[in-house]
Amino acid sequence: MHRIALVLMITTAITLPLKGVASEKSVQQEERPKIGLALSGGGARGAAHIGVIRVLGELNIPIDYIAGTSMGSIIGGLYASGMSTDEMEKQLTSVDWLASFDDVSKREDKTFRRKLDDSLYLVKHKAGISDEGELKLPGGILQGQRIDLLLSKFTLPVSHVKNFDKLSIPFRAVAADIETGDSVVLSTGSLAKAMRASMNIPGAFAPVTIDGKLLVDGGVANNLPINVVREMGADIVIAIDISTPLYNKEQLKNVLNISGQLVGLLTRKNTEYSLATLTKKDIVIIPQLGDIGTGDFERAGETIPVGEKAARDKTSVLQRLKLPKNQYELHLAKRGQRQVAAPNIAFIRVDNQSRLHDDVIKSKVTHKTGQPLDVAQIENDIGRIYGLNQFENVNYELVEENGESGVVIHAVEKNWGPNYLQFGIIISDNFEGDNSVNLGAAYTRTGINRLNGEWRTALQVGEDPLLLTEIYQPLDYANKFFINASAFAQQRNLNVFQSAGNQIGEYRVDRLATSFAVGMNFDTWGELRFGIRRTSGEADVRVGGSALSDFNFDSGSFLTRFSFDTIDDAYFPKKGHVGLLEGRFFSNSLGGDDNFDQLRLEYLRAKTWGRNTFLAGLKYSTTLDDDAPIYGLFQIGGFTNLSGFNQGELTGQHTGVLRLGYLRRINDFKLLPTYFGASLEYGGAWQESGDIFDEGTAAASIFIGVDSPIGPIYTGYGHAEGGNDSLYFFLGKLF
Repeated sequence: MHRIALVLMITTAITLPLKGVASEKSVQQEERPKIGLALSGGGARGAAHIGVIRVLGELNIPIDYIAGTSMGSIIGGLYASGMSTDEMEKQLTSVDWLASFDDVSKREDKTFRRKLDDSLYLVKHKAGISDEGELKLPGGILQGQRIDLLLSKFTLPVSHVKNFDKLSIPFRAVAADIETGDSVVLSTGSLAKAMRASMNIPGAFAPVTIDGKLLVDGGVANNLPINVVREMGADIVIAIDISTPLYNKEQLKNVLNISGQLVGLLTRKNTEYSLATLTKKDIVIIPQLGDIGTGDFERAGETIPVGEKAARDKTSVLQRLKLPKNQYELHLAKRGQRQVAAPNIAFIRVDNQSRLHDDVIKSKVTHKTGQPLDVAQIENDIGRIYGLNQFENVNYELVEENGESGVVIHAVEKNWGPNYLQFGIIISDNFEGDNSVNLGAAYTRTGINRLNGEWRTALQVGEDPLLLTEIYQPLDYANKFFINASAFAQQRNLNVFQSAGNQIGEYRVDRLATSFAVGMNFDTWGELRFGIRRTSGEADVRVGGSALSDFNFDSGSFLTRFSFDTIDDAYFPKKGHVGLLEGRFFSNSLGGDDNFDQLRLEYLRAKTWGRNTFLAGLKYSTTLDDDAPIYGLFQIGGFTNLSGFNQGELTGQHTGVLRLGYLRRINDFKLLPTYFGASLEYGGAWQESGDIFDEGTAAASIFIGVDSPIGPIYTGYGHAEGGNDSLYFFLGKLF
């Protein structure tokens, strides 16, 4: 026993000092000051944060907490999620940010019904009208559809993390409550949604709703969240201020810069207040970003080396925060690795926040279960859902339930609907006292039932008055089959020619018509329909004297039409085809006065090289036996349809025009692209089939077109042989 006791005493004497050394070393590591990173907002300038963070890593400086506002929340959130600075630079500099700030659906994702809307000369943006008749407007110019998908993709590996303290680095996103102006610190929920709320420029983007609060850009309340990282537990704060100096009037040229200026007026004061709270042990880094502005996302890559330089200039003060290499590597190891492998998807569920049936939305989902998540495929499916034009926002969330991974698609109906009002205008003047002005408006009730039926009523006043009402009703959830019923009353002038160029008079024709059609959609690219139309009308002589006489008429016709459309942009196309082939067969078996048959063919092809787009097309209408009565004559004329003539000025049993068009992008401003354009045309209106294209008229036009937020605006000049000249101004489709 004495020997055992002696051994224990010796062992204790030897090990106690060693344990004391280990304990002291552990305490020293645990007691190192905790370092918090505060990242300010500043739009495109925010990529400079990447450069600063990269240098902090090179200096072995541990980051224990991160809080960010606006663009600072995006950089901070991605770094906290485990994304490396190299990956952040690659991702953020490869993004077309201005395209991401555009809510318009890719045209290939739109339903064919919505593509047909592009032929209307109506403004893009629609004022909403509630069922009670209240006028409603969206909460911002943009709803953030594409930016939401972008942030969801960036944060996909941590989409299951709902507590931001469980990220690789504890993180907070700072937003502002637009109702109270108070700062809102987001620490739980969807990381992508939190970052999105934090960078939500008021007016430019609609507010994001989280926990019942309407949230906008955090820069309004706390642009440099130094106090937030202190509250998280930081002993030392590294504050990076990339906030934007106020713009001068020459720089206020786009919606992002203008909105950024409004935010800047609010943020500068609270940024200075935050900077005043820094202590001697804190460090502030202010990259000198010069003239790079909030909206200069095409220059975001330039800011990263500027951030690196600003951090390296602070090396002498940053050195005191560095860890020995082995300790820093241990610190990084504790963060864990960002998981990038796509999970296997066991289920896909729809969170339908609209009046449509769930199966209408599910019909657009093509991603299969039992397979790894394909982000491109799920984004394509979401684009098709958004292309229904019923939703304010459609996004997805990766969730885990009962040990399985799945996708939840959230579809939020527009809060300024469900009914919409649009306006448009067409003006032409031929310098000879003949001018044409038409003003149009359309009121559309959407989602009138769970199959997404709609009812539209349109009114046009001016040279060609029109009142139309129609119902479009899908017959199945996927909108493969549909019915379309309409009724309209119309007045138009109809010039009558004895032969080409020999006008003998002019009628004012009133029509009252009803029609009914059934059809089938081919995905989003085509449509086949069959229908009937019944028309009654009267034609009063306006010019012509005894050579013409007034008459009444009735007509009934069968219709068959095949249409296709793969054009990428209806107004300023760069690629694709669009066309139709239609037959209309008039018969007295439907109560009409006459029997005659007519065909119509239209085609347009677009091809682009660089800034230059070339278009080639044909429009051709023919009466098979040259026997159409006056009320059945075709009309042609107008901008790019024999430019120089007024709209519909020429009439005949047959009309046609061959067209070559040219567009050139003449500016780099993505929010207001402007084009110079020209066209060459050859065609005419003929009374005899033997004259088709043998006796034609050459015409040409030049114009300027602007793809404005309200819709395409064109102003141009057209000239046709025979001294026919016109000026044009209108909203709507050109070719």
